[in-house]
Amino acid sequence: MIPLNNQDLTVYSTASGRHCPNCGKPISDCISKKAVHPVGDGVVRIALESKGRKGKTVTLISGVALNDESIHELLTSLKRLCGAGGAIKQGVIELQGDHRKILVEELKKRGFTVKKVSA
Repeated sequence: MIPLNNQDLTVYSTASGRHCPNCGKPISDCISKKAVHPVGDGVVRIALESKGRKGKTVTLISGVALNDESIHELLTSLKRLCGAGGAIKQGVIELQGDHRKILVEELKKRGFTVKKVSA
């Protein structure tokens, strides 16, 4: 059952995480199959961040306009390429360590427009 009023939709639950804004179900059980990621301007941005991470460096990749399945495949191949751990949080790929140089080259090979930014 899809709620008639969008104001009644849950967007996050501590038990199940993010919910789809279209159908109101957890992202893993989404019936609308419309992955919600910020589309942006078509430029993939690579940044380095260590604030709030106890001094540990993380490379952030944002602006990748792919669906859930494709972005997970991209994450897996980038983790293998860099030999590092990583995750996807709210459409942003996070890789442990400073891998900006490798990632810029790889993403350009894959046809993305890439820009290095300072966070």
